[in-house]
Amino acid sequence: MNLTAPQPRSGPRPATTGREIPHDQLDQFSPPEIRAALVEAAQALPGVFTGPSHVSEPSSLALRLRRPTGPWEAFLHPSRDEFGHIHRVGFLHLTLPRPLITPLVEAGWAEPHPISLRPEWPDTIVMLYAPRDEAELALTVAALRISWQQASPTTTEPLSTED
Repeated sequence: MNLTAPQPRSGPRPATTGREIPHDQLDQFSPPEIRAALVEAAQALPGVFTGPSHVSEPSSLALRLRRPTGPWEAFLHPSRDEFGHIHRVGFLHLTLPRPLITPLVEAGWAEPHPISLRPEWPDTIVMLYAPRDEAELALTVAALRISWQQASPTTTEPLSTED
């Protein structure tokens, strides 16, 4: 799946809190089975462990690395090992390589996290909207894998934008 030129997301963007923190998605949530499949895909990534987030609401599921080796902009600070988290309604906050952010935002899949406007935070943090079906789940998992690869570049899998 080419994330540098993704297909437009169907329908209008979900309502979000925009520039407010906490940064939440307010509608168009994932069905339970889609969120469960997203969590399963995240937990299957090598070196990833999950648990309560250290940087978000306790009900969000942190995606953390046992051996984080990526650059500063690959993590949700102040955590040193959390590269993303999945909220209970299915949307994610995660870091992405800069070349993917604009295409995903323009195609209606994501929006920048408002905290990324602050100079002490990476500008690589986005909200990836909750996947609503299997096709959206495929794109979301592809973006999640890229985020994981950015945070753990010593993996044996190459960093790419295509699956």
